[in-house]
Amino acid sequence: MEMKDIVIIGGGPAGLAAGLYAARAALDVVLIEQGALGGQAAGTERIENYPGFEEGIGGPELARRMDVQARRFGLNVLDTNVQRLLRMENGFAVRTGEGEIVTRAVILASGTQPGKLGIKGEEELHGLGVSFCATCDGAFFKGRTVAVVGGGDAAVEEAIFLTRFAEKVYIIHRRGELRATKVLQERARRNPRIEFIWHSVVEEILGAYFVEGIRVKNVQSGDVEEIKVDGVFLYVGTRPNAGLVRDLVKLDDQGYVITDENMATSCPGLFAAGDVRKKLLRQVVTAVADGATAAVAAEKYLESIAR
Repeated sequence: MEMKDIVIIGGGPAGLAAGLYAARAALDVVLIEQGALGGQAAGTERIENYPGFEEGIGGPELARRMDVQARRFGLNVLDTNVQRLLRMENGFAVRTGEGEIVTRAVILASGTQPGKLGIKGEEELHGLGVSFCATCDGAFFKGRTVAVVGGGDAAVEEAIFLTRFAEKVYIIHRRGELRATKVLQERARRNPRIEFIWHSVVEEILGAYFVEGIRVKNVQSGDVEEIKVDGVFLYVGTRPNAGLVRDLVKLDDQGYVITDENMATSCPGLFAAGDVRKKLLRQVVTAVADGATAAVAAEKYLESIAR
């Protein structure tokens, strides 16, 4: 079986940047991602803080450009899932839905997945009015009433986006002020279709066959009320997709991969980039920087073991 130089797991901005740099270095590299490339960026309606685009750029378009650029330099992309990652004496074995790949180095760029509330109705009505992606599902709620749960940038950005379709958008936040950046807060407050429900949490999503409402509790007064909505969009944090390396590397108490400044983990030859690693800021601009650094560090690692 042929030994690859690098296998990149994950096709978001970090993985695509790593693939671009590795391919340009003429390394034998393959990127594995099941489904569309671009990660969470591809599901973001507009990205306004990525340098070089003064008017902003649509997330899907930015992801498309990254994909095309990386492939132009010869990046090989495999559309399948990774089932297991095993440490070998001279590298790693990556077990996928299409067979096993052996490689000298791995860059984990698997990102995160949406956090969940863990309440009744969340799982049962997923896809039936419960969504984690306004860009994907917003058009289904034209003229309807929806609720967005959360107070960070993602929640507020998507609430603003939903006002293109929905007649009314509730933003439900457990605190009395948003965590989103000031510019997003001001846009939301100026939007006549957005109403804030402060100091409140959703206790249950109501409906038998589709979302019909939510049960909301005020955490200060303890009062509970039912609000009629047709959809619920959840933005309550994220969880790292680090299960593949749980037994191979050091993780922090939230499950994020710990790396050094060169994206190296505690396991030689295994690097991590993007949202899956412990870091201060999780944005497209930091993800691509991580990916580039990881690819160069992996190249240096390969040189060191070849001596």
